[in-house]
Amino acid sequence: MRILIIDDQESIRTTLAVMLQGLEHDVVLAASAPTALKEVEKAQFDLAFLDIKLDETNGLDLLPELLRNNARLDVVVFTAFASIENAVDAMRAGAADYLPKPFTPEQVRQVLRNLTKRRQLEGRVATLEARLSSDAPPASVETTEPAMERAFNLAFKAAASPATVLLLGESGTGKSLLARAIHERSPQRDKAFVTISCPSLSGELLESELFGRVKGAYTGAVADSWGKVAVADGGTLFLDEIGELPLAIQPKLLRLLQEKEYERVGESKTRRANVRVIAATNRNLEVAVHEKLFREDLFYRLNVVTIRVPPLRERPHDLRQMAAGYLTFFGNQCGKRMKGFSAAAQDAMHRYTWPGNLRELRNVVEHAVIFASGNEIALGDLPDQFGGTAEVISDSRIGMKIPLEQIENEHIRRVLAQTTTMAEASQILGISRGTLYERKRKMGL
Repeated sequence: MRILIIDDQESIRTTLAVMLQGLEHDVVLAASAPTALKEVEKAQFDLAFLDIKLDETNGLDLLPELLRNNARLDVVVFTAFASIENAVDAMRAGAADYLPKPFTPEQVRQVLRNLTKRRQLEGRVATLEARLSSDAPPASVETTEPAMERAFNLAFKAAASPATVLLLGESGTGKSLLARAIHERSPQRDKAFVTISCPSLSGELLESELFGRVKGAYTGAVADSWGKVAVADGGTLFLDEIGELPLAIQPKLLRLLQEKEYERVGESKTRRANVRVIAATNRNLEVAVHEKLFREDLFYRLNVVTIRVPPLRERPHDLRQMAAGYLTFFGNQCGKRMKGFSAAAQDAMHRYTWPGNLRELRNVVEHAVIFASGNEIALGDLPDQFGGTAEVISDSRIGMKIPLEQIENEHIRRVLAQTTTMAEASQILGISRGTLYERKRKMGL
């Protein structure tokens, strides 16, 4: 952990610092309240040891300032045996624990064990809550496909290092699931895993979401925000679709990667954050660099460990396995005991190109389960593009009595299946990338 020791007694600071450094923690010392505030303004800390009685300051007055300036700070207060009531007041004010003076090394270790255990439990609870609230079965990292085995092997070898990882692959191939699997096998597994979607916001709002902001930094900034970088400090920051990151923000991300430094929007104070970055994109970043849409220095900084995630059409064995898993999951949700897929349905799913990959597979199986009349998925239970209740769109159907949106959706699917980037697909279709993202979302891709 990154730990701040705030005490006006040099002997206490030195003794505790030696003890904590011996346990491989990163330690910063502060002899006064102003020094402590400067330190928490510069960087995020996991833990602070705070003396209740500083020379010119009551530690209880400093405590709320420390918590206000640090997003994830736990504070342990020092107190003399005669001042246990002050420790109680400190706990009510937000302190995580307290230590009597004088303290022993074992007491310090016990406090650290308690805090670490609590944080681990909080992380596990958050993960379980996310899984319980999820409308899809948990992701599997098992495969029999050589290309996917290679991707998993590279990912899990890289997990143990602090290296930046770049995940390449079409939209919906499971890059975000692989990013989380890397985090869960990394030394940062007990810290935060924070995701930010680069195409989701305008440049100004994305910068604020990423680095944080101060109140009044721009119109609509009605309150301070720490930003995702501060929340991810000590853990993993996953940048989804980094190929869509605006050029204006790219040098700021490069600075974070190289120097571990950043500034909140509307603030001149330099802050530090130690985050492990995993990025993902469906774009060809080398082409984007050539077209001056992506910084070359940022590309090389991201391109430390590069892993290609193959599309679902290249993983027929995984397709069957995952389809079966989705079938069981959605069957249970709908109160149906599903046995499997008919031969015709399996053949249609095998021949389909799956432009939306895993995300589309999930939606297709859910759709089929909802409309299935028996305990087996028939060809007619699959959506129209599989040729069940309606033939796949062909030239002969133009002008027939079918909705225009159905023809447009099929055309979009086919274009996406033949292209490698959203920019290329949007250019062929004659629509903006933002419009294409919205159409994909509505189509469940």
